[in-house]
Amino acid sequence: MDAVFDVVVVGGGHAGAEAAATAARMGCATALVTAAIEAIGRMSCNPAIGGIGKGHMVREIDALGGLMALATDRGGIQFRLLNRSKGPAVWAPRAQADRRLYATAVLDLLRGVPNLSILEGMVEEILVDECDPALKDDTTSAEARGSLSGGSGRVTGVRLADGRELRCRAVVVTTGTFLRGLMHCGPEQTSGGRIGESSADGLSASLERLGLKLARLKTGTPPRVLRDSVDLDRLATQPGDDPPLPFSFLSARLTQPQIQCWITHTNRRTHEVIRENLDRAPMYSGQIQSRGPRYCPSIEDKVMRFADRSSHQIFLEPEGYDSPVLYCNGISTSLPRDVQEAMVRSIEGLERARIGQYGYAVEYDWVPTDQIDATLETKRVAGLFLAGQINGTSGYEEAAAQGLVAGANAAADVLGREPMVLGRDEAYIGVMIDDLVTRPPDEPYRMFTSRAEYRLHLRSDNADQRLTPLGRRMGLVDDDRWSRFEAKRQAIDALEAELASRRREGKALTEWLRRPEITLGELARGEELEIADWPLEVVQAVEIRLKYAGYLQREQRLIERHRHLESRAIPPTFDYNLIAGLRFEAREKFTRVRPRSLGQAARISGISPADIATLSLYLLRRR
Repeated sequence: MDAVFDVVVVGGGHAGAEAAATAARMGCATALVTAAIEAIGRMSCNPAIGGIGKGHMVREIDALGGLMALATDRGGIQFRLLNRSKGPAVWAPRAQADRRLYATAVLDLLRGVPNLSILEGMVEEILVDECDPALKDDTTSAEARGSLSGGSGRVTGVRLADGRELRCRAVVVTTGTFLRGLMHCGPEQTSGGRIGESSADGLSASLERLGLKLARLKTGTPPRVLRDSVDLDRLATQPGDDPPLPFSFLSARLTQPQIQCWITHTNRRTHEVIRENLDRAPMYSGQIQSRGPRYCPSIEDKVMRFADRSSHQIFLEPEGYDSPVLYCNGISTSLPRDVQEAMVRSIEGLERARIGQYGYAVEYDWVPTDQIDATLETKRVAGLFLAGQINGTSGYEEAAAQGLVAGANAAADVLGREPMVLGRDEAYIGVMIDDLVTRPPDEPYRMFTSRAEYRLHLRSDNADQRLTPLGRRMGLVDDDRWSRFEAKRQAIDALEAELASRRREGKALTEWLRRPEITLGELARGEELEIADWPLEVVQAVEIRLKYAGYLQREQRLIERHRHLESRAIPPTFDYNLIAGLRFEAREKFTRVRPRSLGQAARISGISPADIATLSLYLLRRR
């Protein structure tokens, strides 16, 4: 007898964990299907969460009731706030994590979610109730019918490799690097999406049968060295913050001990070893054809692209409190094993290093994102959602953010609710998804603060103020989180009112605080105001709000100016062939992307202002 669920999530990585927890919390009977339960939440690459742009998204995931920040606070072993010397728009939390503790935390959090079943197995087939055969292979007709009713029917379930079938009304695929994954270490090629774990080949074929086009991308990982073989005393250290700043808005403070990392560098000899063996590097021998991440290149790419550089920085990051392994962040490689050994031992402090795990590259299938909607639902198959590296992104944080959105929209689809679509002015998550569906990447996508137009509004410290009310409306924020959020919001208003009520030399303290050279702490001392009685996060929020009030108001006016374009909705079934004055290229791109609004249409690569004016005029006349 088939098992029946509302939502089935395929894959137990960072995207899958968030998708499953989100759908279940919204009230859907949800199954998380993974090849191995012990691999849920596993950190495939570096043992860290957050960073520039990425840390912002982790805070946003948390504000919406997600898991990643809570798991990081439980499993973190070093916490740092990056860019402290710069403005608050680019402050970015980052944490080193104990791999084992982090994965344990994710699994524990999942097991506490009601309505969620965790099953072991390999999904081989997406089952659908096929639509009219005349439409099955007609992409244009399928797209014209809109993103919510694709050309290959509607999801009805999944079939596992052992023959079991799980019936459901929505499926979220979060397969990471496992779709036809192929690992490279020099000339060696091994099937798999992660060291020691097999690839998922059948599912790629199933997606292709549904009419989805697949392509190939590549990512990589560096060698790990054994800590007791490294001369750490010769290296510079990088400690964490004291006191450490938690990731989650629910964590009052962190009590676990903080550890340090170490810094070293490549040198001319290292680069000579790499250049002398480039013909043995899969990226340069022609063995690997796929594009890798431009902003996280292999050491081979760094040496060749930045030929004038005599060294590159390497962070030696512990993989856990008790782990004997150090992760060599900065020398991702797929060079042969003997070359990796020579390269590593040319680096200061690593002259006698023993490699515990060699670096490797992995190629995998992904679904180019002109085939999904802003809800992360595929355009060809209703009820089929994609999240994570299958959408061309790179990184735990990008995957988790998509997982949360896909899980929420899968549940909304099942429950008949409005979908959750975040705007570019609401969240970095919204920026990322809009980038993906509007300008499909040709290399692994990574989030940076520079991708967002409204960085001062989209700060890491105010993610809860921006998104927790939305999470509450979606059913993702429980009573405990909501009461804490309300208490914080009331405290911010109360402290601001207190400052406004006090005057110095005829001016309210709120006016004095707008001066760049004056801090809230200095004002408080002069006015005998006990700032220590207020939570640090409240003091920080008030100071930022007042000190940057002019800039925030200016940016808000810009947001409002562009918001009218976002409010100009385009029907999902709109036929662009009706607009006689529209260029063929514009008509083709609009039909492929299916923009939800005039604003999204304007962001499509290759679309001109004249195209938008023509489309806008036609929509006005039609209305």
